[in-house]
Formats: sequence, C-alpha cells, structure tokens
Amino acid sequence: MSEALLDHATETIRVGSKSFAAAAKLFDRDTRRSVLMLYAWCRHCDDVVDGQALGHNTTAPADAAAQVERLRNQTLSAYAGEPQSAPAFAAFQDVALRHAISPHHAFDHLAGFAMDAADARYETIDDTLRYCYHVAGVVGLMMASIMGARDAAVLDRACDLGLAFQLTNIARDIVEDACVGRVYVPAGWLREAGIPAADVAHERHRAALARVAARLVDHAEPYYDSAMDGVAALPLRSAWAIATARRVYREIGIEVKRRGARAWDARAGTSRATKLRLLALGGVDALASRFRKPGARPTGLWHAARHRATHAVGA
Repeated sequence: MSEALLDHATETIRVGSKSFAAAAKLFDRDTRRSVLMLYAWCRHCDDVVDGQALGHNTTAPADAAAQVERLRNQTLSAYAGEPQSAPAFAAFQDVALRHAISPHHAFDHLAGFAMDAADARYETIDDTLRYCYHVAGVVGLMMASIMGARDAAVLDRACDLGLAFQLTNIARDIVEDACVGRVYVPAGWLREAGIPAADVAHERHRAALARVAARLVDHAEPYYDSAMDGVAALPLRSAWAIATARRVYREIGIEVKRRGARAWDARAGTSRATKLRLLALGGVDALASRFRKPGARPTGLWHAARHRATHAVGA
C-alpha cells in the first residue's frame, strides 16, 4: 500500500471526524492504517451523495440516486480486484481484501446513502435505528473485522456502538440536518413534542427540540452500555481506541443534553483537555474489560437480523 493512500486517509479523518481521529491514534500501526483506509471510503461515499467535501458545505446533487449506483459499481469493481484510480476506492480495496470484509457489509452501508438519496422518512425509533444501522452500525461491523473479530456476539456489540454513535450524531446535528431537508428524528416523537416536521430548524421550537434530542441521547445509552461488553474480545490497543471513542461520542451526547435549547448555537464537541481525560478513562475501561465477563445482550435492543426479516436491504 502506497504512502500516498495512507496520507489521503489520514487527512480525510483529520478534517472529517476530529472525534474519531483522536481515538484512532491509539490503534497499533497496522490496524490504524486499515481503519483510516476504511474511514476514507466511508467518508468519500457520504460526500458523493451529499455533495460535500469531507463532511462540509452540503450541496446535494440532483442525481443522488445515480451517484449511489455509481458507488455500488465502483465497490463491485474493488472487490473484483480491478485497478482503482480513485484514492478512496484504492484504499477500500486494500483493506477490504486484506481483512476479508464481507461485501454484504459494504453494500449494506451504501444502502444507507440510498435512503438519503430517496429522501426516506422515519416514523418510529425503529425506522431511525434502521438508518443508523446502515450508515454507522455496519461500519462498526467492518471496523471489528479489521480488528480480528469474527464471533457473532462480539460483532453485535460493535454494531451497537455504531448505533449509539449515530443516535448521538443525529441529536447533535438535528438543526443542521433539517436546514438541508434531512430529518432523522422519529416523526412520531416530533408530533408528540408539537414540532412540525417541516419546521424542525425554527428557533421557536428549540425548547421542545431539546427534549427530543435528550430522548435520542437517552435512547443511545443502552447501546453504549452493550458495546462495552464487546471491548474485552479486542486486542488491548484496539480495545483502548474503541473504549476512548465510546467515551468521546457519549460525552458529545451529554453536552447536547446539558446545553438544552442552546445545543445548536454552536456544534457540540469535546475540548482537547476533555479528550485527554477521556483517553485516560478509555485506557482504564480497556484494562478493566480484561477482567470482566460479558453479560448477555439485552433482548430489547434493535438487531440487524430482525431488520432483515422485515425489510429488503437497500429499499
């Protein structure tokens, strides 16, 4: 793998996700390279569909569905071992073939972008979690594959962490997303709060919206808890990175709740000092996981297998 590809992937995560970039530095060298390469592909696909550059300046293309189809074709080409000219797909090809990442996972991820391209609407929290699975839960599955996880129970916990991350992201970005016509909050929750779906971004609804956001943050908690039971199965350096990422994202949700109606005055995040504190606590979590026996996954949590039984993937 060329250093140019690694440089591309490193810059992509530095600009696109400061929260995950901090935790990614904790992986061992080889794992970090693969994680960065996978992230570069995920970020590229998201940007193509949203008309962004590294997650910023949304100008959604008129042909988003055609862009998703093009991404599918490029992904098929990468799995076929054909030469890739796009850096993100060259990076993905390297990591997908090296770690035997299931094509099913990759195409499940692209199905999430198809949902955006189709302007999907989400009536219930299960509908929102279905979206979360495609854009983040399945990324957890691919990341876990890079770290050597193959056991179904461990993969379930990796998916749970992705679900928790995305619920946090939705809470943090409700107003920003609504401004470009994207509403991932369950419509039923908005009706209960007295917020018209077409009026989510209006300032007069901020107090009610803060309660909806807090509900999303609270809904993420059991998924964050479940994810910790998968950490024990990871190599120690990977466990430290994932435990730190878990703490950093969870802290963003806590900050959204703390701000209340002011949560969207500025983008919620964590300071450098806070990240360092959470890094240390993540290390403690990783070490503690070596001595803790994982419990059974709570039966009430959303699960991809249940989703596949009732929905056609990519619909």
